[in-house]
Amino acid sequence: MGSAWVVSLTTDYGLGDGFVAACHGAIARIAPTVRVFDVTHLVPPGDIRRGATVLAQTVPHLPVGVHVAVVDPGVGTARRGVALATPQGFLVGPDNGLLLDAADALGGVRAAAELSNPEWLASRVSATFHGRDVFAPVAARLATGAPLAEAGPAVDPATLVRLPEPVVEVRPGGFTAEVLTVDHFGNVQLAAPADLLAPLPARVRVGPPGERDPIEAVHGRTFGDAPVGALVAHADSADLVALSVNGGRAVDLLAAHPGTLLRVDGSATVGADPGPHA
Repeated sequence: MGSAWVVSLTTDYGLGDGFVAACHGAIARIAPTVRVFDVTHLVPPGDIRRGATVLAQTVPHLPVGVHVAVVDPGVGTARRGVALATPQGFLVGPDNGLLLDAADALGGVRAAAELSNPEWLASRVSATFHGRDVFAPVAARLATGAPLAEAGPAVDPATLVRLPEPVVEVRPGGFTAEVLTVDHFGNVQLAAPADLLAPLPARVRVGPPGERDPIEAVHGRTFGDAPVGALVAHADSADLVALSVNGGRAVDLLAAHPGTLLRVDGSATVGADPGPHA
């Protein structure tokens, strides 16, 4: 697949310790000319869903390379470390559901291997720091052209761990969807594809299913389509439905968090235009 690719890192390690630098160092010792991208190291600790979402929505925009992800509350247990080959590069990390959405975004898993070849790992592997001792060394070798088959025995892609599908329920006049993630700005991203929002009117109501007093939102294209402090429902940069507040934080207004179910309703909305939003 080529050599001297980039390596990207996505973790929940934070920035207050030396964990990230140690991973950079492990890569540089093996592949000093490989360029390393830091996607983020601020995934909430142990939040596999958030890590998987960030990874899947970022890797299609990076150069072809090796993408390491470490959100790994099961480090040191029987969970496998794996490397996945896709049409647009490799993914390396724990087999805990973190990698497969990103693999889908890169064209699907063509081959997979369990990371068990001791020659590909650090000479001493810590039970609690596989990012440094397993995943970074493997990524460095893949980035310089070493074949995946040497990393360890082949894994049947059908046996890889996949996170449960988030809830999306469509009905006439609207839909209910699970909050997939909340970003740095407090924007609430739903698991619903943006085309579910497109036919709804210029005003919608948003709230938990069964909520008697949902919040009215502008159905807009961007934040400024709503008055300052008001809620706007829009398609985000990942082509999913997002809820934002112009100049504020939708997560606070909606009291939502990842996993919350929110109903977006375009029917019987006070003040709504009778026709679809243009």
